[in-house]
Amino acid sequence: MRIERILSTGHNSAENFWYEQVEHEWVVVLKGEAKLYFDGDESCSHLRPGNHVLIAAQRRHRVEWTSKDETTVWLAVFYTED
Repeated sequence: MRIERILSTGHNSAENFWYEQVEHEWVVVLKGEAKLYFDGDESCSHLRPGNHVLIAAQRRHRVEWTSKDETTVWLAVFYTED
């Protein structure tokens, strides 16, 4: 298991870039806002403080944007089922 605090301001994934990690990731937004897009979904998930999402291992996703006016603070827990 790995726990990370992630800070981002006005961040978005590079064009044609996808996160596709080998670990599961549970992530919660503590401050700010972000939109995540999951490959195959019709729309983005808009995350605000307190919103969380479980991203299964190998699930392709990208950050569409994070708040430009304030730092978005994420808490991410990465884990495997081994």
